[in-house]
Amino acid sequence: MSLWKRISSHADCEQRMAAYYDEKGLLDLRLSLAPWIEDRIMSEQLTPSSTDQYERIALKFNEDLQQKLLSTRTSSDQTLKYRIVELCALIQRTPAVELYTYLRSGLQKELQLAAEKTVVSTGCQSSMPLNPYMNMNNTAAGLAMGSAYMDTSEGLGAVVAPGVVAPGVVGPGVSEVMHNGSVTPMPVRPKIELYNVTVEIQRSFNDFMQCVKALNMLSQSYHYVLNQHNNPDAEATFKRCIEEKGNIVALLRRSFMCYEFLQDLVITELKNWRRQQALAGNGAPFNETTLDEIQRCFEQLEVFVTQLLSAVKETIAVRLMNAEDIELTQLLEQIQCAQKNLVCSAFIVDKQPPQVMKTNTRFAASVRWLLGSQLGLHMNPPTVECIIMSELQAQRFVSKRTHEGSNCNLGGQSSGEIQNCASAMEYQQNTHVFSAGFRNMQLKKIKRAEKKGTESVMDEKFALCFFATTTVNDYQIHVWTLSLPVVVIVHGNQEPQSWATITWDNAFADIVRDPFVVTDRVTWAQLSIALNTKFGSTTQRALTGENLDFLYEKLQRDNVAGEYISWNQFCKEPLPDRNFTFWDWFFAIMKLTKDHLLSMWKAGRITGFINRAKAQNDLMQATTGIGTFLVRFSDSELGGVTIAYVNQYGTVTMVSPWIARDLQIINLADRIRDLDALRCLHPTDVNVQPLDRDSAFGEFYTTRDEEKPRSDGYVRTSVHVRTGDDTGSISGTPHHPMQSPHQDSMSMPNGDFGMTDFDSISNFDVYKI
Repeated sequence: MSLWKRISSHADCEQRMAAYYDEKGLLDLRLSLAPWIEDRIMSEQLTPSSTDQYERIALKFNEDLQQKLLSTRTSSDQTLKYRIVELCALIQRTPAVELYTYLRSGLQKELQLAAEKTVVSTGCQSSMPLNPYMNMNNTAAGLAMGSAYMDTSEGLGAVVAPGVVAPGVVGPGVSEVMHNGSVTPMPVRPKIELYNVTVEIQRSFNDFMQCVKALNMLSQSYHYVLNQHNNPDAEATFKRCIEEKGNIVALLRRSFMCYEFLQDLVITELKNWRRQQALAGNGAPFNETTLDEIQRCFEQLEVFVTQLLSAVKETIAVRLMNAEDIELTQLLEQIQCAQKNLVCSAFIVDKQPPQVMKTNTRFAASVRWLLGSQLGLHMNPPTVECIIMSELQAQRFVSKRTHEGSNCNLGGQSSGEIQNCASAMEYQQNTHVFSAGFRNMQLKKIKRAEKKGTESVMDEKFALCFFATTTVNDYQIHVWTLSLPVVVIVHGNQEPQSWATITWDNAFADIVRDPFVVTDRVTWAQLSIALNTKFGSTTQRALTGENLDFLYEKLQRDNVAGEYISWNQFCKEPLPDRNFTFWDWFFAIMKLTKDHLLSMWKAGRITGFINRAKAQNDLMQATTGIGTFLVRFSDSELGGVTIAYVNQYGTVTMVSPWIARDLQIINLADRIRDLDALRCLHPTDVNVQPLDRDSAFGEFYTTRDEEKPRSDGYVRTSVHVRTGDDTGSISGTPHHPMQSPHQDSMSMPNGDFGMTDFDSISNFDVYKI
């Protein structure tokens, strides 16, 4: 069945492609010469770096197309004859390269649509950027050379001539915007069902096997001709062989075109898996088992491409015409390149190392080769080694591999010393996983680059580079892969800013980039997703719309709303009238909630993200009156939580913030219980109705056992905070200087107050328990 017949069997696909061709007046041309156009364009062998070759092919196609149209004028249909003349005139007016590019791009669209009908489900999801450094040889490198490049619109792989922008292709202006500071939303593409991909690969492979049968018959006829020189039927058989070989060559080209599309589809899914792996570093859900399905696709493709190579070599062995042998040699090189790309792309980091890495601390990681067992590597498993690279070293290394191939060495590429940095690959028979586990690595030393301007060590990104060399069928294979970026620290107080670097990179890295370039500004819509993912995964409750609105206001400068949030706004510039940044504040709140407020936050008892003015306004409007209170995160204190309540005079009192050190001594629920002025919890985003204080927090109170009087005559003491005067604050609440949100946990013996400084408390009562 021709490609157009497959398209026309689906009304939506036919309508879409008809509109595409009709835009240039080429629909009648596509309909009248469907098989000829498909066979001709799909059989063309293109060298991506050769502009001259592309132009020659386009000119020859233009001439042959006109001849083909004129040969159909023998029809008695006058309307058809008139339309043919119009089409010939249109072809003459249209530049040859533009016409050829448009038709070729159209065929790619048709090929994808036809595959999607069996491969793609009805659901949709956004495709987000990732960092796969494989495959840059065929895409980014080609682009940089100014050669033919791949049209990535709608997930296509159509070859586009240099300087010609195909329909739907984003022009260079947009690319510049992305690199100069903004992220362009990625196009929405259909979600791939990997099971259906395997079905489509098998279907295409079965179609290809018909070509193999024809090739076997050709080989038999060829050997007959060689052994029957004087037979009168030999000449006729020779001519049939030439015709049959031409048909087989066209079938091989078409099979390879289908194979290339399927390989691109599977590798794209692997990139998306790696993208999800990066997002999982920010706390997003992640289904690791999808990798097993991707591996099955890789194994099928390896069988397919191996058979393709064998068929092309066997066809070359049937020597009839030199011109065909040259074309077949080019096809053989293209298939070998595709196979190499498949094998190298299958080497990945399946278990990432910690992205904030402390020196002299043990960590683990693992790499997996999705084609290990398929290539027989498990019979003689290679050893994988690991080094750490700086951002600049990684950039140079990737660039060198792109332009020089895979055989460049790693000498002088390391930026540090890693212990236990080699591991032999192992094959798990029951799971078919071929991997190398690094269970006890330790970074002993790190070499830093010179810092510029306001750069700090927490902004500096490194990556672990895993590499191996092995031999398959007398060919030496070099494979490598980079981990997600890591930030190396030597002290715990460097952790917050390091996580800012990693969180930003994980959320906004592009799918193909120089390591580890990332945009320096994003839209609020993008950043809000990243913040919600991070906070929700850490505290087990997502942020609400009101929470996010509050964060957006906090990020703005000079009360001027902007579409974009910059990296500097995010974690470099201090908040207005504060000496800490937005990220410092957000990270401290997140840590405080996780360590001390988790159960109350999950239960919806904490309003949290509300500023002082709005809290006061909401409480004054509360119908529950005196004693109504809410719990909010402090704006002025890093990692602080405070209570605002309606006092006995009908005004709002703000309790001085408590930080982690305070809550280690007495938890928040017990502090609320000890404040007799608190009666009713104001509604929160989760609890829409007011709640009695003890009903709201009773389950979080610490049990206080009544103790018998001591035999030595002493009585126990406890800190009792008194509600103060009408100044709007509680004088008996200790105030602590600003500090890092990271503190070592404090062990608290029973019946002891730890390191409480009673001299710093101005009012406390001693009473008998």
